[in-house]
Amino acid sequence: MQFSLSEKYTADYVIIGAGASGLAFVDTLISESNATVIIIDNRHKPGGHWVDAYSFVTLHQPSAFYGVNSTELSQGRIDHVGLNQGLSELATGAEVQAYYDNVMRDTLLASGRVIYLPLCEYVGEGRVKHLITGFEFTVQYHRKLVDSTYYKTSIPATHQRQFAAAPELTVIPPNALPTVLHNAQHGFSHFTVLGGGKTAIDTCLWLLQNQVAPSSISWFMPRDAWFLDRKNTQPSAEFFSDSIGAQASQMEAIADSTSLTDLFLRLEKAGVFLRLDTGVLPQMFHGATISQAELAQIRRIKHIVRKGRVESLSAAEIICTQGTESPIAHSLYIDCTASAITNLTVEPVFQDNVIKLQTVRAYQPTFSAAFIAHLELLFDDNEKKNQLSKVVPLPNNVNDWIEMTYRNMMNQFFWSKEPGLKEWINNQRLDGFSQLIRGVKFYHFEKLKILNRMRKAAKPAITKLKIYRELLSSTKNS
Repeated sequence: MQFSLSEKYTADYVIIGAGASGLAFVDTLISESNATVIIIDNRHKPGGHWVDAYSFVTLHQPSAFYGVNSTELSQGRIDHVGLNQGLSELATGAEVQAYYDNVMRDTLLASGRVIYLPLCEYVGEGRVKHLITGFEFTVQYHRKLVDSTYYKTSIPATHQRQFAAAPELTVIPPNALPTVLHNAQHGFSHFTVLGGGKTAIDTCLWLLQNQVAPSSISWFMPRDAWFLDRKNTQPSAEFFSDSIGAQASQMEAIADSTSLTDLFLRLEKAGVFLRLDTGVLPQMFHGATISQAELAQIRRIKHIVRKGRVESLSAAEIICTQGTESPIAHSLYIDCTASAITNLTVEPVFQDNVIKLQTVRAYQPTFSAAFIAHLELLFDDNEKKNQLSKVVPLPNNVNDWIEMTYRNMMNQFFWSKEPGLKEWINNQRLDGFSQLIRGVKFYHFEKLKILNRMRKAAKPAITKLKIYRELLSSTKNS
């Protein structure tokens, strides 16, 4: 419906946030019910953090797993050039933004059951403020209020820096990097990347691809991280032995491991995990996914500073939490320290008349949102819905991988026992792996061997994860 300021709007559901999760939730509501929806968002167009993303960002997992269920994002292509060569396409930030524009216009608004309120802030208690005019109005829902902003995503362009910087130094977010370097008189002969996450990786890769010598890059790495190999996330049948094989290998590594350290090293040996430096044991895991070619590129950078988080920058010294470092003259500082998720607190998804969107499957926020919407329509009882939507917590420290993996496996188990739910999952675009498994025939002997490996290792893996969970809990409480 056309947006015009009114004193009051009413619908079945009020959604706070028009980002990836919020739109995946609404898409399922519209597809599977006659519900009416109000979407409130403080940005000028749909897409959430993608609206403010740096220009060289791409998805780090295949496009086939992202977006909303009703509309393909992927064009089914395999990349033939670049660092993702041979793997399923990765949508660029611009493509994702255009996709969400189309979803909003052609699917959600076209249904006649969605009111979209951009540049509006949900104040609370049903009150909304229009950010341009200051006009305040109310919204009312008949069924639920849905908070899709619960994780409070932080992005490089808008986050508040947590370190001090002397005014004579130039510190920019990655968004500004292409513009600054477009100026031939920029005056920088060195580049200092701050941060150890996916944004920092993207920035290093962009510099290298644009012919900046590795020796001209310094990388301040607060914590090394384990990465996922993108080859193991491919949705097409020709990658079955990689994608499903990696799942089988992961379960075997868990089952056979003798300690937490041994587990992560086994995962690396099995090709599930990757790391930047084999001489450094990572202490961080955020689920960042890279290709082998990308890993080879960032390994070209040799000046990596591992002294904790940067606390202050000056022309005389760089102070970190674990030491100091001498700065390099004429360096451009690129701030990649924004933490993607700033709220790691886990709460029940369904709470009275409020739904707080969180991940119920590892690495897949949009599938999780669509699944939660389906549960909302399928059951009336919040207790039942919460039993089937146990939150899979987002990882930060490497040991968080244990709880994430345990919860993910337990959810999959309970979903498989619920009549009709497994069939729904199998038919969802955002769930490519289930479709891969469903496509296995009795004469696909090698694929059947992989599935048998996975089934054989599943129960021992769960048992071992329970042991590690108890160990970590006792260590935390001691």
